[in-house]
Amino acid sequence: MNKGHNSFLTGNAQKLRKNMTKEERHLWYDFLKKLSVNINRQKVLGNYILDFYCASKKIAIELDGTQHFEDIGREKDALRDNYLNERGIKVLRYSNKEVNQNFSNVCEDIYIHLFGQQ
Repeated sequence: MNKGHNSFLTGNAQKLRKNMTKEERHLWYDFLKKLSVNINRQKVLGNYILDFYCASKKIAIELDGTQHFEDIGREKDALRDNYLNERGIKVLRYSNKEVNQNFSNVCEDIYIHLFGQQ
C-alpha cells in the first residue's frame, strides 16, 4: 500500500464527511466553502485524516474537541503536527469552544493564514 492511498482511511474519511461535527459543519458551510481556494474536508494524508486541508497553501485546519486536551490527545496531536510540519504543512488548531464562541475571530485567523493581512 502506498502512502497516498489508504483504503481504510479513505472509507473512514467518507463517513466523517457525511457525519461532520456541528463545529465542522458551521466552519465549512458558513466560511471555508465560500473561499476562493480549494479546501478539502476530511483529507487523507499519510496515516492521518485532516479535518480540512488547503493543498495550494499547504495549510491543515484542525478542530479540537475535549479529547484533544487530555494527555493522550495532546501526544497524538504532537505526532500528527510533527508529521505534517516535516512535509511543509502548517497546522492551524482551534477548539470547538473557539468555533462556537468566537467564530468571526477563527475565520479571520484562517483568512490571514491563507491570504495574508488584508
